[in-house]
Amino acid sequence: MVQRGYHRPRPPSPHAIKLNLILIFAFFFLVFIFYTRQWHLLDDQQKQQPFFDEHSQTDRMPDAELWDAPPSYGLRSCVKPTSRYKAAAGWDHYMTVRSNGGLNQMRTGIADMVAVARIMNATLVIPQLDKRSFWHDSSTFSDIFDELHFIETLQEDVKIVKELPQELANVPRARKHFTSWASTSYYEDMTQLWKEYQVIHVAKSDSRLANNDLPLDIQRLRCRALYQALRFSPPIESFGKKLVERLRARGGKYIALHLRYEKDMLSFTGCSYGLTDEESEELRVMRENTNHWKVKKINSTEQRLGGFCPLTPKEIGIFLRALGYPPSSLIYIAAGEIYGGSTRLLELTSRFPNIVFKETLATQEELKAFTNHASQTAALDYVISVESDVFVPSYSGNMARAVEGQRRFLGHRKTITPDRKGLVEVFDMLENGQQTEGSSLSHIIQTMHKNRKGAPRRRRGPLPEMKGRARLRTEESFYENPYPECICASKKHLG
Repeated sequence: MVQRGYHRPRPPSPHAIKLNLILIFAFFFLVFIFYTRQWHLLDDQQKQQPFFDEHSQTDRMPDAELWDAPPSYGLRSCVKPTSRYKAAAGWDHYMTVRSNGGLNQMRTGIADMVAVARIMNATLVIPQLDKRSFWHDSSTFSDIFDELHFIETLQEDVKIVKELPQELANVPRARKHFTSWASTSYYEDMTQLWKEYQVIHVAKSDSRLANNDLPLDIQRLRCRALYQALRFSPPIESFGKKLVERLRARGGKYIALHLRYEKDMLSFTGCSYGLTDEESEELRVMRENTNHWKVKKINSTEQRLGGFCPLTPKEIGIFLRALGYPPSSLIYIAAGEIYGGSTRLLELTSRFPNIVFKETLATQEELKAFTNHASQTAALDYVISVESDVFVPSYSGNMARAVEGQRRFLGHRKTITPDRKGLVEVFDMLENGQQTEGSSLSHIIQTMHKNRKGAPRRRRGPLPEMKGRARLRTEESFYENPYPECICASKKHLG
């Protein structure tokens, strides 16, 4: 029996089913369109984000990996003479010296002259500094260095006097251009000059001693001269340390970037990549008109491919980001005026906005005493660079080598030396669209520089394909890496 009042539901018609399916499909389609649009908007925002977004290229690396010094394996500085070393005698032969080049070329040259005076049994007269170089700096020895400290620190090694004795002022002198990278036997032969002269004048001081195969006591004397005796003058030392304190107050840790992108360096090396035609011509004319630069015609493309050009501000920015340094990193620019000014520097500051110079750390009044004295301002840069957490040179010049050597001597502080030749290939891939900034690029550059962070290693010898005296030019500078002569294993690590 069928119960009254109950109505059996009618099945939906095919038309209603079709309509419902259309509505459901339309709903999901709209949802799909909405989220697809949001995804593309997010993707566009990521593409448009500025270079200094903290996470635009690489995941954040541990601070220790970015800032800590490499392991030193118990190595320490060692400059004490051996038991065979004898104290200096009061020699009546005198050596006068005209140092040549910029600050660090003069510093290492003076250290060489201390050792040469020791080998030749000469009393060293305080060297005259170069006033005819590119900077035309009128600074004297005592303006840049602590003269009394220099004399007293080396009194057991070499007798040093401020001036030539009055009675010898007008006597004939042997004027010598000692050969480059000479051995001790060469200078022992030069002592024959004392038979005819009481005074020898050395016209050039740079690279007068070999890098290798010298007696241990002579090598350690060079280290004592450079790292202990040649202390900067009190005004430079004091102000340099004050600037370091101001950097620490700003961010704690900092990178000292020796950005060698200055007019004279680009002209000297013939590097014009990224410059305008007008700028390239200006540099060519400068090179033509600088008499003591021997090479006048240089192929800029070949120079760059060979790794002989300073990295540009843009390339340094890419390099540091690829290594994992965040955009907030504090960077001190240790350099003179950047060629192209703020426009070219923008290629670096767009990636690292937290960049400072001496002029932003100090007042004009504080810097006034150093104005127009390029060697003194370079000394300030040197102090700040040696004390930095990380030192990065964009070019392997005299300052870069000297700072790296002293940082090794002081405990192998972190120094990252860019592989310029290898990086050119990577930068060209970026330029050609074959590579993009990001994790892939970071992996390439980090792998390339895994063993270029200042860890202990023995000084490199000459290139194997070089013959004769030309091979000496290819040796790594003693002052760039004074290991093993001036860096030894501590007793607990021996055996």
